Amino acid sequence: MSSTDLPSVPPASVLPEAAAVRVAEGERLRSVELPGVTLSIRSRPPAREGLPSALFVHGLGGSSLNWSALMPLLHDVVDSEAVDLPGFGDSPPPDDGDYSVTAHARAVIRYLDVSGRGPVHLFGNSLGGAIATRVAAVRPDLVRTLTLVSPALPELRVQRSAVPTGLLAVPGVAPLFTRITREWTAEQRVRGVLKLCYGDPGRVSSEGFRNAVQEMERRLRLPYFWDAMARSARGLVNAYTLGGQQGLWRQAERVLAPTLLVYGGRDQLVGFRMAQRSARAFRGSRLVTLPDAGHVAMMEYPGTVAHAFRELLRDTTDSADEGDTGEPDAQGAPGSPVTDTGDGTTADDMRG
Repeated sequence: MSSTDLPSVPPASVLPEAAAVRVAEGERLRSVELPGVTLSIRSRPPAREGLPSALFVHGLGGSSLNWSALMPLLHDVVDSEAVDLPGFGDSPPPDDGDYSVTAHARAVIRYLDVSGRGPVHLFGNSLGGAIATRVAAVRPDLVRTLTLVSPALPELRVQRSAVPTGLLAVPGVAPLFTRITREWTAEQRVRGVLKLCYGDPGRVSSEGFRNAVQEMERRLRLPYFWDAMARSARGLVNAYTLGGQQGLWRQAERVLAPTLLVYGGRDQLVGFRMAQRSARAFRGSRLVTLPDAGHVAMMEYPGTVAHAFRELLRDTTDSADEGDTGEPDAQGAPGSPVTDTGDGTTADDMRG
């Protein structure tokens, strides 16, 4: 979940060993070593062999656990995996300390190249939505469809409730916040996160709340968590400042994959007004708006998100079966795939 209401981190010298990451029933967790980064991958066995692959990318401050409610609802149509981005979940920090959007996208691309699972149905939430957008624009060969839940794309007028999260990008703010909130309990922090990220925090079950508190306590023991948060926030802000062909909105316009956009009417981090702009930017996209949802609709309304994706999958499959390669809803003919990743890195560089 995206929030500044996350735990302060005591000095590394007094940190006890972090507890194991929770693995829900039916899930598996494994580590994959790649050049410069080690990724933790959460998976759920598909209902049968031969189903197309799906990869889920979480947002700032989240982890692959953010997709545990949605994955079982799709187990009969896709072979699901969710990644812990470097420095989050059970993935250690990257060797080079690079938490830019491009670096996160490069890690995703490297995994897809090495695993051979592509092209995949790619999902992204918040920061993960920005990362997924870049992956789809730079490596269209790796993406069958794109599903974005409240993607963190540049906004000119940021909501007041999103400002504290953005301030994490300012050097010195994260350490200051940890000092100010040193006495906060894990329960207090979790309630703050839920209030910020959910349209209705009351939808979280007592078991879900207990699990969130345990995860919060685990994060308290990670000496690098706040650094990963601050650097990833800074990387996202830096991506927002890029214009022209390097901008995220320009890359959104170049995405060729059929795209599903999901926005919550009570989202306090990504403006609901951005829904229509996104629908215009992603060619031939379909838009689902959930008036009562917050920033993490796939956690708050997983059934609705699953249904919307099933419709996208059905229509995309029907179109392919009919041999229709056109895009009737697109504004203009498809262009060539983008080869610039947004910060001067080329597509060849992104291949790892």
